[in-house]
Amino acid sequence: MVAFGTSGLRGLVVDLSDKVVYVHTQAFLRYLAEIGEFHAGDAVILGGDLRPSTPRMLAAAWAAVLAGGGQPRFAGYLPSPALAFAGLTAGVPSLMVTGSHIPFDRNGIKFNLPRGELLKADEAGILRQDMTVDTALFDDAGALRKPPVLPAADPHWLALYQQRYRDFFGMDSLAGWRLGVYQHSGVARDLLVTLLESLGAEVLPLGRSADFVALDTEALRPEDTVLAQRAVAEHHLDALLTTDGDADRPMIADHEGRWWRGDVLGILTAHALGAHTVVTPVSSNTALELSGFFPEILRTRIGSPYVIEAMQAALQEGLKPVCGYEANGGFLLGSPLTRDGHTLAPLPTRDAILPMLTVLAAAQNRGVPLAALLADLPPRHTASDRLQNFPTALSQRHLDTFRGEDEAANFVAFNTAFGEIAGAAQRMDLTDGIRVTLTSGGIVHLRPSGNAPELRCYTEADSPEQAETMLRKALQVMNGWRA
Repeated sequence: MVAFGTSGLRGLVVDLSDKVVYVHTQAFLRYLAEIGEFHAGDAVILGGDLRPSTPRMLAAAWAAVLAGGGQPRFAGYLPSPALAFAGLTAGVPSLMVTGSHIPFDRNGIKFNLPRGELLKADEAGILRQDMTVDTALFDDAGALRKPPVLPAADPHWLALYQQRYRDFFGMDSLAGWRLGVYQHSGVARDLLVTLLESLGAEVLPLGRSADFVALDTEALRPEDTVLAQRAVAEHHLDALLTTDGDADRPMIADHEGRWWRGDVLGILTAHALGAHTVVTPVSSNTALELSGFFPEILRTRIGSPYVIEAMQAALQEGLKPVCGYEANGGFLLGSPLTRDGHTLAPLPTRDAILPMLTVLAAAQNRGVPLAALLADLPPRHTASDRLQNFPTALSQRHLDTFRGEDEAANFVAFNTAFGEIAGAAQRMDLTDGIRVTLTSGGIVHLRPSGNAPELRCYTEADSPEQAETMLRKALQVMNGWRA
């Protein structure tokens, strides 16, 4: 099954045949033509991540663009935000073949309008297009009979993305820092090294992998924790940096080998950049409100399209500078920022590079270790993980137990299931899944993933130990729902 998730089209590789990719790419262009944002002869920029299935899918998308009257341009294998920035800069549509953070047996496509990322209304517009296709182009398995050969990548677009940050932060902004880059199979693994070096840092590449690593910033594995602790200790690092597969989710560990939570990174990034309005989903840490840093805070459903919609609304009201972030750490810049005579153009899509550079530069400017920035925040801590191979329909059936028409019954049902673990429910938020604030001040949030058959759990408490304990006990209850 192939469907739009929280950000883009996603599915199993076996379901994302050439035919499926071709049909959806043509539907994307037909929708753009319908709204006046694509005409015959227009360029469409394509890029992808390093999954084994990505080159094949790119070739199918390339063929579809040609058949649809477009002029495909290959930006190469590069971060999703770099591909989106290329399209925004050129004022043309773009298409990124990536499954982001999900396992290699899955993949997807992120479609971008000439003015930015797709919103939910745009997804509906694509799906209502004519999906018929010349079946003679494909064999019985849906593979193109004559797939095109992709040309060499145009390096201009990746260089443009790197220059964006060199210009804004300055060539010696990280001088004196000793940084590690956990490369694994991330598409930004080489870019991160060269960019950090160009900003003056000493950089050690670590852990490069030929096999695809599905690094989920909201569900870290025990080995990820061990890796950070060992790397900073053995190599005397000031910080360790990495991203997920397509570099729209950052991970940064300080000199103590502690991976920062994405929503903590988001708060400190927004503060360092001088944001007036911050938009983030309901799953993010409430230290955002408790910090008192920002005049305007907006909460949304989970997924970058919802964050972008709220950022656009804030801009229309003049509440800028505007930015957004998700609990996974992906940072979205909604309006221009000017500092020391340099302007950083908006990039309203999840970006992993900006938040990591921002906090490193902030620590450098203050002359303190990276970890010292955490002292600026109130003591609120989050934890998260997910149950994999958990059918969405099963998740929804169990969550419906807590969101019926009888509010009192919903509270009783939740307290029966989770009361001994987390305490009694005080308030329920149904914006996205079930988010319950407890009388103890803790929070438990349950929701099905929008990208894979997974049931996710987020917890929040006044200490990391409390948050982690609540998370593990809640997951035990949820795992019992499989029966």
